[in-house]
Amino acid sequence: MKYLKLTLLSILIIYSTQNFAQKPDTQMENKPPKANIILQTTTLDNDTFIDKYNWLKDKTNPAVIKHLEAENEYTDAIILPTVAFQETIYNEILNRIKETDLDVPYRVSNYYYYTRTEKGKQYPIYCRKKGNLDAAEEILLDQNEFATKYQYLRLGAFSVSPDQNILAFSIDTTGAEEFSLLFKDLTTNEFLADKLDNVNSVVWALDNKTIFYTTHDHAKRPHQLYRHTLGTTQKEDVLIFEEKDELFRISAWRSRSKEYIFLNTQSSNSDEVRYLNANKPFGDFQLISPREPEHEYSIDHSTAGGGDNFYIVTNKGAKNFKLVVAPVSNPQQKNWKEVLPHRKNVHLTNVDFFKNYFVAYETELGIQKMRVTDLRTNKHHYIDFPEPVYSAFPSANAEFDTNVFRFTYQSFITPGSIYDYNFETQKRTLLKQTEVLGGYDPKLYKSERIYAKTKDGKSVPISLVYKNGFKKNGKSPLHLTGYGSYGYSSPVTFSSNRISLLDRGVVFAIAHVRGGSELGRDWYDDGKLLKKKNTFTDFIACAEHLVNEKYTSADRLTIEGGSAGGLLMGAVTNIRPDLFKAVVAQVPFVDVINTMLDETLPLTVGEFLEWGNPKEKLYYDYIKTYCPYTNVKPQKYPSILVKVGLNDPRVGYWEGAKWVAKLREMKTDNNVVLLKTNMGSGHGGRSGRYERLKEIAFDYVYILSQHGILK
Repeated sequence: MKYLKLTLLSILIIYSTQNFAQKPDTQMENKPPKANIILQTTTLDNDTFIDKYNWLKDKTNPAVIKHLEAENEYTDAIILPTVAFQETIYNEILNRIKETDLDVPYRVSNYYYYTRTEKGKQYPIYCRKKGNLDAAEEILLDQNEFATKYQYLRLGAFSVSPDQNILAFSIDTTGAEEFSLLFKDLTTNEFLADKLDNVNSVVWALDNKTIFYTTHDHAKRPHQLYRHTLGTTQKEDVLIFEEKDELFRISAWRSRSKEYIFLNTQSSNSDEVRYLNANKPFGDFQLISPREPEHEYSIDHSTAGGGDNFYIVTNKGAKNFKLVVAPVSNPQQKNWKEVLPHRKNVHLTNVDFFKNYFVAYETELGIQKMRVTDLRTNKHHYIDFPEPVYSAFPSANAEFDTNVFRFTYQSFITPGSIYDYNFETQKRTLLKQTEVLGGYDPKLYKSERIYAKTKDGKSVPISLVYKNGFKKNGKSPLHLTGYGSYGYSSPVTFSSNRISLLDRGVVFAIAHVRGGSELGRDWYDDGKLLKKKNTFTDFIACAEHLVNEKYTSADRLTIEGGSAGGLLMGAVTNIRPDLFKAVVAQVPFVDVINTMLDETLPLTVGEFLEWGNPKEKLYYDYIKTYCPYTNVKPQKYPSILVKVGLNDPRVGYWEGAKWVAKLREMKTDNNVVLLKTNMGSGHGGRSGRYERLKEIAFDYVYILSQHGILK
């Protein structure tokens, strides 16, 4: 493959003397801040492009911070007339939530663990009871106590030692995903002196004093596995494994059987798994199968029938994956024996093993299924679900020797429900359904799935929900969302927040476009690398279908996507700006070429297998045809709201900021483009639950106002 020669020439030409601190005059026509123009010329072989707004990438530059603050002030000024409406929506959302609530406890050995929330407090409280649910409550961690010290607080690892005496937990206090691991002695409620920085995965060995943990490099790639002994310093920790190939990242976990610790080295299309007896933390990790291009596999362990076997989900000769088994004593590929064969129309996504049963998670025609198999008899059955379109996922299943499987179920109209399912009797017990306060009645709403035809003959699923009384006359507002990357399948889930849209006549829809795995591995492969544009044309086909079938009209259609879904928003807006009334882009990945050329950024190198390496001419030429920032041009654009996080390590805030600046420079209409930067968070927005609800209320009011709904 021919590689392009990369040269950079920075030419500083200042065209604007904008006062970045100046607040827009709300008594006059609000005008957005102008970004300085500092030309950066990039030459790739014979192609040269100029990036006028690259300077926004440097957040250590005071002018950048002033610019972002001015953008926030401008956005606030534009949105000012809706402040009362935001408060109305926020109160609606809040009043549907049971603020003081209790999760369903789950058992680990002789303890029952659960979280609960208290009215007025931003974060959950982690608790347990010993022996039975009538025992005295023991508070393990009150996240609210930590939150008093920080504007942002996110909990990462939360792992109790096998003897239930030591809690290991990690916290991120900026949104930059830099986690520190702390330890608490649950017998004394005292914190240990041990503190480990830059921690990702955390796994206890069975001796209750040895911890394995992963750390990441400058690009936020987990690449090293260390062994830590309680009572020692991080400097004394032993490096067990290091992955030097920047395409790969590592993770570690322990099997439900508790007997083995696994170390997975993974790229987006290849795996390499090692294992260690959890009772022998000072032993050596053993390799199961060396990495091969395009070979993905994952591991679980079972002792069913007195055996000692690894069960492996693999795509070796099985594009939609199959299940094989191999003895722990010799688990190399030559000893793999088929348990569940490959099926052309069924995507095997994962498997959970228990002592006598396993649950296989499958997707067929975009519908999730759970297949239960008795390891003693090899007989199987499927768990039935009552609705045609839904989401079902495993819940907390910590115990290995059990006949009960816990799962969650929900749909667009059924609130999240937690069930215990008895493997032997095949009966389920509803433990809890998320309570929606204020008299929610699911019979007032309808959900359906329809399909849009693409120009290349594919049928793209669209999931919809709306309130009864909706008429297909093209007059209803509709909000369409999508993602379509990394093989992630957009789930059909319940949201009590969404009722504020549905009750105002808005139809909510998800376009299950290629790039996800809703229809199997082919659906993913057809939306990545040199087929990425299928994601965008699928979304456009869905929008056109909704208009043609009179679910809505182009002047009543708003769209939304985040991260790689923000890339989707930028691409379709460049291609068909006439098709959408307004766009919401959350932490959008829109500067694809520049980001993928910068290997110092988090995630870049590992993502070559998703997007392609633009230093290779084939990929550069292709990415250039769809990169949202590159392809902004003089034309009319819909109204656009762009939201970014200053500390975001996954998608730099500057991508959205640059995109907004270029849109304002190039567009030929009077529609408003807004940029809102969260100055104290990262990729996921604010961390506190009430602050998060305020963000949702802001977004909803923006969407509703674009539909002319102001109350």
